Amino acid sequence: MPALIRGSLAFDTITTYPGRFAEQILPEQMHILNLSFLVPTLRREFGGCAGNIAYTLQALGGEAVVMAALGSDGADYLARMKGWGADTSLVRVDESAYTAQAMIITDVQNNQITAFHPGAMQNAHLAQVPARADLKIGIISPDGREAMGEHAEQMHAAGIPFIFDPGQQLPMFDGPALRRMVEIASWVAVNDYEGRILCERIGTDLAGLSRLGLKGVVVTLGERGCEIWTDGERREVPGVAAAGIVDPTGCGDSFRAALLYGLERGWDLERCAALGNRVGALKIASRGGQNHVVDRAALGL
Repeated sequence: MPALIRGSLAFDTITTYPGRFAEQILPEQMHILNLSFLVPTLRREFGGCAGNIAYTLQALGGEAVVMAALGSDGADYLARMKGWGADTSLVRVDESAYTAQAMIITDVQNNQITAFHPGAMQNAHLAQVPARADLKIGIISPDGREAMGEHAEQMHAAGIPFIFDPGQQLPMFDGPALRRMVEIASWVAVNDYEGRILCERIGTDLAGLSRLGLKGVVVTLGERGCEIWTDGERREVPGVAAAGIVDPTGCGDSFRAALLYGLERGWDLERCAALGNRVGALKIASRGGQNHVVDRAALGL
């Protein structure tokens, strides 16, 4: 059965700073911050959470139904997704705006600074979650604030269990709004930093978060793997060594694609997370969020 992927489509301009951000930031001078980073390399990639998740889900053998917004410059992206076999019937094209754009700087420790122009994403809420009996699972990943809230409610009303993945849009929501989306979600997926912010805003901890009617909370920990919280209990799922560490962009999205793949097939959450760790290790060895090769046989799929 296909998975409904609600999130952003964007073009990523990715640069690399051959140093450490921390060495250039003086805490006592934060009130007059004025930094410039020399970035010798630059490339442009197809990105956005929905696009990255759909790419990996299709590569794993799943079926992606992409619900997102493109701008007047998005024809190549639309053709690209169709080329994977993804269902793009719910992609909205806004001719009055550009496709969302992310400008990313990565340092030698894989820390990232991102500037983001939302473009067509700002009108993503104008689309509606369809009444389709074949949609058995979904994900609310980072997108426009209105779109995330409204589409979470629409998925809930349609009876589609979904993963709530607030990601970099988490600061856009206050505590009550976040609590509502958690309460109507089936699973929550965050990294460790996002998990702390989410819990602070809701007024709980990870154990308490996992008791808010959720089937599980997954917290990714980078190279250390991830932890799973269910009914207040914590389990660790160890990380997988990568063949090379090239670019972290899109690692979280590839992990979430693996969650969708496994959950749609009825796997337990630990097995889904273990696949996510393996796929994340594959992704980090490639540049961009949509260039890694997924060997299904090697993954035992």
